[in-house]
Amino acid sequence: MINLKKLTLAMLCIAGYTNLQAQSYVGFDVDNYAGVHGLISNPSNVVDSRLKTDVNLFSASAFGGSDYFGISLSDAVNSDEGFDFDTSAEKYPTNANNFFLNVDILGPSFMFNLTPKNSIGFVSRVRAFMNINNINGELYETVADDFENTDAFDFDLQNLSGTIHAWAEVGLVYGRVLVDNEKSFLKGGVTLKYLQGAGSLFLSSPGLKGRYDSNVEKDLTTSGNLNYGTTQDFDNDDISLDNLGSGFGADIGFTYEFRGNDYTDQDFETLKDKNKYKLKIGASITDIGSISYDETTVSTYDLGTADAPKSVDTDNADNDTEQFLKDKYDATDKVIDQEIKLPTALHLLVDYHIKSKLYVSLQGNFSLIDSSKANANTIINAVTVAPRLETKWFSVYSPISMRKYDEFAWGAGLRLGPLMVGSGSVLSNLVSGSTAKSTDVFVGLKIPIYQ
Repeated sequence: MINLKKLTLAMLCIAGYTNLQAQSYVGFDVDNYAGVHGLISNPSNVVDSRLKTDVNLFSASAFGGSDYFGISLSDAVNSDEGFDFDTSAEKYPTNANNFFLNVDILGPSFMFNLTPKNSIGFVSRVRAFMNINNINGELYETVADDFENTDAFDFDLQNLSGTIHAWAEVGLVYGRVLVDNEKSFLKGGVTLKYLQGAGSLFLSSPGLKGRYDSNVEKDLTTSGNLNYGTTQDFDNDDISLDNLGSGFGADIGFTYEFRGNDYTDQDFETLKDKNKYKLKIGASITDIGSISYDETTVSTYDLGTADAPKSVDTDNADNDTEQFLKDKYDATDKVIDQEIKLPTALHLLVDYHIKSKLYVSLQGNFSLIDSSKANANTIINAVTVAPRLETKWFSVYSPISMRKYDEFAWGAGLRLGPLMVGSGSVLSNLVSGSTAKSTDVFVGLKIPIYQ
């Protein structure tokens, strides 16, 4: 089994140390010229767009975080001998640490207007999520380091859960103008998705207690139960498409615009290239649905009871967690059809047109799935304020966020014709002398056709 710590650290290093977010494409999806990327957070953006047509060629976004460790990117960039994660990362172990990773690749996608009040789009994506919730930080480090830890500690885990899930999706988007008058404008949209799951690994425990002490012969003592499962033939190290799961999903959203006096005496149908609002409010729910996998093996491991805890020797343990559990504990296995829920989320937006080409937006992205829920992924809750300068061919913006694992994140992004690149955390990660607990980065290339 893949070492979850190494996977997380590797993705964060790629996102944070190279110059390559909603949880994907942070800050960019608010742009009125975002095109296809605006459909990810709210499908109503497909209609009344400032673009006649938008074609995405390729885009990628990575977003990762944890409240267990922090890194100083300024130290990493300025290090002459290279950054050693094990020795240089700050550790913040608690009894309920959390880890998060979201990789979102947007493939060939497009949108275009059918009529002035109706538009359609097509979106293809490949996505991977990892969540580990409510795990003791010292236990996580010890397991990740193959029980090389020489410290002794107790742990008491409640509602432990972890889910790795990779899937592909294609979505058909439809949007329609619902209200259009001089002062008020309302549009709605929906995306219907067909999902193909590449597989999942998941674990959960309602309660798990124990003690680790490498100074005694049997150094891991536990009590409780642990559910551990993988979909058929799923291997994190080499994801194959031999045994796909399938499912359906949906996004739904609405956008309201309050329009000022600038265009009240003009024919709006001749001004499709203009933003006519003073205030725009959007709301959407994304990733409604799940993927079902046939013949999934789920093992329930008996880790002992409070009256009769189990003690096991961790000598010669390797990083194959599944094999360690099989070797050390008794299990009850069952083969079932397992459902993995998508990271359903609520997205709220308020965008204010300050003057001319200047705007400022307030976004909130909130998980609608409890972080302790088994067999499900969740996004990271975040609130973002983003001032921007927006024109047809060029936009620059600087999102400032409060995130669940990191109190503060400050980033920057750029759209220049067909190219867009940015990060919601690059400035705070580089400028701040403190350590960062989350990071993200995105890049993309598209073909915009303006009104």
